[in-house]
Amino acid sequence: MSDIFFYEAFEEEAEALKRYLPKNISADFSWKTIQEIDHENPPAKIISIRTQSAIPVGWSDKLDAIITRSTGYDHITDYIKLTGSKLSAGYLPLYCNRSVAEQALLLILGLSRKLTTQIEKFKSFHRDGLTGLEISGKNIAIVGVGNIGYEMVKIARGLDMNVLAIDIVKKYDDVDYFSPEEAIEKADIIVCAMNLTSDNINYFNYDILKKAKKGALFINIARGEFSSAVGLLKLIEENHLGGVALDVYNNEKLLAIALRENKINEVMDKEAKAILALAEKSNVILTPHNAFNTKESVERKSEQAIEQLINYKSTGEFKWAVNP
Repeated sequence: MSDIFFYEAFEEEAEALKRYLPKNISADFSWKTIQEIDHENPPAKIISIRTQSAIPVGWSDKLDAIITRSTGYDHITDYIKLTGSKLSAGYLPLYCNRSVAEQALLLILGLSRKLTTQIEKFKSFHRDGLTGLEISGKNIAIVGVGNIGYEMVKIARGLDMNVLAIDIVKKYDDVDYFSPEEAIEKADIIVCAMNLTSDNINYFNYDILKKAKKGALFINIARGEFSSAVGLLKLIEENHLGGVALDVYNNEKLLAIALRENKINEVMDKEAKAILALAEKSNVILTPHNAFNTKESVERKSEQAIEQLINYKSTGEFKWAVNP
């Protein structure tokens, strides 16, 4: 049995993890989630996951520790609370705040300049219906001004946008904060960059986003639980929202596996149907939870994950510990 098993380690990440792994620590890797791999019992006393693996309840007393290779760790605290386990758990600190913020910018620009339609129209070289928007001077509501949100503030300012910041914790002195109601009503672009808690699930529901101005763009690069695809689809079909871009999804653990295995029809609940319908819209961009994925962030992520592992193996504690 190896010292640690890394689930959800895609090719580039696995290669980076191996570069940082000391020779005296053994490890195995798979790109699959726990659900996709045939492991009845834990393959190691320490496992490392991202956000799509569902850890079996029966593993709680067979594991010593879990390292989530993510900054958010609500999925780990939920597991610990569910099982009543006292196992150790660690997360990763800042490694992808810039990359996620830049993905949000990519999605904003893609929507505002009708990129998917532009690409399609190349085949005929017509420009009908391609007139887009400049983002300079537009109001951008950044909901959740933490580490990622603040990177977005800096980017938006550099592009001459008017930043409407929303956060219950006013962490930055150089940011102008607004109430959610005021910001959403004024915004041309709304970006969800919040941390997920039990209190803010479905924060961007149909009724909230219906208060946005007609034609506003909505981007979610945080967690799928913040916005129901059913509500977003309705707002798009009503032509109330001008565009939607998502990198995260409700019930992503099931959705991701169903798409990878081409078994989406087996999980066709209302949310899955709405996501597939959104994918067909020309003013919608959907990406596969990939905002973190840059060469730089993968290096930082891998280095921090191995640093966590080394610290735990030598001291019995994590440098960055999850506190349920």
